[in-house]
Amino acid sequence: MANLSIDSRMQPAPSAPGKWAPAWVIAFVALWPAPGIAEAVLGLGAVAAVVRLLQLRFRAGGTSLLSVPAWALTSTLFLAYWLPQLVSALDADDPAKAWGRVAAGLRHLPFMWLVAVAVATDARRRITFAGLGVVVALWVLDALAQAAAGTSPLFWSMDQLKWLINGHGLCSAGETALVDRLSGVFGPCNLKFGQVLASLAPFLLFAAAARWGRWGWLLAAVPTGAVIVLAGSRASWLTYALVVLFSGWRLLGRKGMALLLLSAVLGAVALAGFSTQVRERVARTTLALAGDAEGVDAALSGRGQIWTAAACMVRAHPFNGVGVREFRNAYPQCDPAPGQYAAWGAGPALHAHQLVLEILAETGVLGLLLWLAGAAMAWRAWRYADEEARTRARPATLALAVTVFPFNTHLAFYSAFWGGATLLLAALFAGALLANPAERSAQSAQPRS
Repeated sequence: MANLSIDSRMQPAPSAPGKWAPAWVIAFVALWPAPGIAEAVLGLGAVAAVVRLLQLRFRAGGTSLLSVPAWALTSTLFLAYWLPQLVSALDADDPAKAWGRVAAGLRHLPFMWLVAVAVATDARRRITFAGLGVVVALWVLDALAQAAAGTSPLFWSMDQLKWLINGHGLCSAGETALVDRLSGVFGPCNLKFGQVLASLAPFLLFAAAARWGRWGWLLAAVPTGAVIVLAGSRASWLTYALVVLFSGWRLLGRKGMALLLLSAVLGAVALAGFSTQVRERVARTTLALAGDAEGVDAALSGRGQIWTAAACMVRAHPFNGVGVREFRNAYPQCDPAPGQYAAWGAGPALHAHQLVLEILAETGVLGLLLWLAGAAMAWRAWRYADEEARTRARPATLALAVTVFPFNTHLAFYSAFWGGATLLLAALFAGALLANPAERSAQSAQPRS
């Protein structure tokens, strides 16, 4: 027995990276309101894990971290994102910058492996998904406090800490003055709160439904929806509508969902009477009913002009695009209204504000084909998974699907922030759907006390 004990201690602990993977993922998401720190956490976590992960992956015990299909799907989804960036750099105007971005993009591969490891077993997945749900719930409560008192307690705390550290706040006075929406923990100089909250909402709603049923789901869905409406991003309204539809259908049924949607419309009307910015966005949306190009462009806040420029870039560079994150530099040559005031203010548009057009403009047809190949592999994995696998992966699947829903406007998918967020959701999907069957079988085989 002593020899057996010594031998077991001498064996490598293949699950060691998995022990801290859930905490790492939760901390990374919780730090999103501080993008610089979150990016550092991403990089440091990936570097710390990559050697150990590779070491264990190519040993006999490597599959205890992830199943072989999960390793394969996670890596494939990374390549579908990263290879278009590589191809777009081949004829870049600034080769040093382009190849630097390509090299920096490699950090996302171990990052995705570690995220997938965080949900590869039942225990780790419960911790990770529950932790993400708690983060979302805290952000919702904080935003409700901002709606009531005018200040986000979480952002105020971070801002005060920044003042203590270097004598400067997180935002300038000008940025604060121009805010016309609920900004939440992200603050008035980083207006991504609505879209981020809508994309992460499935983790809160599914957790509430699992614990308290339909009433728990409603208790989470209603205040989250109110916050997202007040956050003012119409793209997040559509994203959250999809989340509510697909997460609540089984709980509420057809009649219950119809009643909820009617209540949501009435609630939005009430919020429009309470909030000037909501009222203005609803009024701006109705301009599309005018039927002319100017009305549609005004309803889209100038995105019609941006999309016309994106189409020009596609025609000029159909094969591999103008280059990742080069939209702003290519915009002046494709501006359909040069010299005229744009709806977003002075300067060129920074990105295409639409997933398909961003991929086509920046990475070309080849880039779009690679993205579609990744989507096909994800769909194939979902299609051939059993119902148990689909159930455990459903929160991450819905979060990923609504984030990349093509009939919407979007943040920049090749930016450091939104690219990292999208790849995190992709890795959560792959890791949860293709969770390690050996370890799940071992857990289920353990005698119950």
